[in-house]
Amino acid sequence: MDITPSAEETSHSQILANKIKAEILANNGQISFAKYMEMALYTPGLGYYAAGAIKLGRQGDFVTAPEISPLFGATIVQTILPALSHLQQESLPLQILEFGAGSGALAESVLDALEKLDFKIDSYNILDLSADLIERQQQRLSQRTEKINWLSELPENFIGVILANEVLDAMPVDVIVQKNGSWHYKNVCLANSEQNAAEQFIFCDGLPVEDGLLPTQLQQENFAEGYTTEIHPNGNAWVNSLAKVLKKGLLLTFDYGFPAHEYYHAQRGQGTVMGHYRHHAIQDPFFYPGLCDLTAHVEWSTITQSAIDHGFDFLGYTSQASYLLNAGIGELALSYADPRDAVSFMPISNGLQKLLSEAEMGELFKALCLGKDMPFSEGDLPGFQSKPRAL
Repeated sequence: MDITPSAEETSHSQILANKIKAEILANNGQISFAKYMEMALYTPGLGYYAAGAIKLGRQGDFVTAPEISPLFGATIVQTILPALSHLQQESLPLQILEFGAGSGALAESVLDALEKLDFKIDSYNILDLSADLIERQQQRLSQRTEKINWLSELPENFIGVILANEVLDAMPVDVIVQKNGSWHYKNVCLANSEQNAAEQFIFCDGLPVEDGLLPTQLQQENFAEGYTTEIHPNGNAWVNSLAKVLKKGLLLTFDYGFPAHEYYHAQRGQGTVMGHYRHHAIQDPFFYPGLCDLTAHVEWSTITQSAIDHGFDFLGYTSQASYLLNAGIGELALSYADPRDAVSFMPISNGLQKLLSEAEMGELFKALCLGKDMPFSEGDLPGFQSKPRAL
């Protein structure tokens, strides 16, 4: 597949690049990588998630689990049903809030599974920053009878279930490097070359990182000179904000990443920031800003500890494959199609393979469940009842 942008795409990227350049010049010649990533992804009308390009599916840049199979959402329902049932028993609102709902595939499959169980919720709420994805969600869900709301900001005093699939990886991160025995930011400066749109920005040395912002792993271990990685203040701030607004219920989030002892492994010395463009992995984070998705793997240990410190109860953490199998995806698959009917069962089987295989999403993707004022402990809920993974 050709990954050379069209003239129109190149022009679009150049307009955004000029805005980023102006931001750099207005800040003494450099900005944090988190600021660059924020502008590349979220600048209104120009950023990757704020412009009209197709992002999801075969024609886009990546495919998420809900688009691979409706079984992903149906399995999530097995986990959240005990929580919703508890809220129902207490005559409390039965609400779901989904962050970054993409094409609307997860919302559709969750609502379908609840309908199949004849379990009615009061509302399904979506909070998304992408205007064109919101439009796709509204089109996809337009015929549903459930009450579906699109929110522009976090609700206050929320009671219910919060879902977030591949949300944390899209939050801007700071890139840092080990230099002369301490951690320093790697900021973004202007390159000297004006030859093409893909070569306008470079990394440059920034200030030392305050110790209080460093995960424990980075403070306690020795790392080689030049070791490069990321820290995730935006991800931590997000989960902390959810701890404030969620009064009673669950947070269930899925994403690719590692616990700290794997994330900050000596052999992972170039960090995890990656671009995605037309189903190609792009190593250069400055490749055509606005056209290329930018992500970083999630460092689950610090996220989880921050959540607990701000009032969440820890209910489970495991790989996506372990989660789905424990929550009963195999049994659900048999209810969707007869394995003896190869034509109807083959798509189900292919979807399962992608969701569960170590070579696909099964091991790299993780599931984290957190609770607030709920009668559950670690390992109680479907999906997290097998041997827990180390954080």
